[in-house]
Amino acid sequence: MLAAAIGYVAYFEMSGTGAEAHTTQKRAVETADAPKAIGPYSQAIVANGFVYTAGQIGSDPKTGNLAEGIEAQTEQALKNLEAVLAASGSSMSHVVKSTVFLADMNDFAKMNEVYAKRVGSPFPARSTVQVARLPRDAKIEIEMVAVMKK
Repeated sequence: MLAAAIGYVAYFEMSGTGAEAHTTQKRAVETADAPKAIGPYSQAIVANGFVYTAGQIGSDPKTGNLAEGIEAQTEQALKNLEAVLAASGSSMSHVVKSTVFLADMNDFAKMNEVYAKRVGSPFPARSTVQVARLPRDAKIEIEMVAVMKK
């Protein structure tokens, strides 16, 4: 299930001939196959040929339950992202950048093992940071940027 809203962003570029107005289309992505946004944000935004996902934690979209343990939460977060990317018209193989937020950097090796199997080569650029706390006291949250399929 995909529901999309289209908005327009106008910006001006200064050039030797004066300011030129540019209009960029953007659309929100929503799918029931990933947890619903619980605030004023979208599961993803498609703009200028890229998909920018919101962070996903390891909660089941059907039950809302958080998976147990870092491996299961990583797997579920990646499944949620895969669903959002598919709804946007992209895929995991089109991801160019990801950011992983860990509640405990000691979970890095376990997360990395699951991530490597699910994301595949060539691996996107990635940053991993430890944070003080994540929504619902999750162990992991992941966000991604992908290019659209041609």
